[in-house]
Amino acid sequence: MKSRIFAAAAAAAVLALSLSACAQQASAYGTWGTPDSKQQGEPGLQLGEDGKVSGTDGCNRLMGTFEVKGDTVTFGALASTMMFCEGVDTWLGKAVTATVKGDQLTIFDQDKSKIGTLKRAASDTGY
Repeated sequence: MKSRIFAAAAAAAVLALSLSACAQQASAYGTWGTPDSKQQGEPGLQLGEDGKVSGTDGCNRLMGTFEVKGDTVTFGALASTMMFCEGVDTWLGKAVTATVKGDQLTIFDQDKSKIGTLKRAASDTGY
């Protein structure tokens, strides 16, 4: 009897951990910052469940792919338009990885240096 209870508890623990990992993974999907903004200088990304990313660095349109593992997002090469916007820091175009913590996406470059953060869009509840 004790072994059945132990087996059931172990199975429940494995299921809970699996669901927790899925919840963490799903939290990266959605809208971060203001990717559809027409106002210069406002960066944002849309991370789709299909693994495609689109958005703006505040000047140029960005598009590409990404993968999510746990709370880490890894971007493929990001394609970008090549417009010049005086005085706009286009840091988001240098994104290589990002981490999700709550409603904040922290973005890192190829040197693993933090280059910026984006907040989850207020209208986005995540996927």
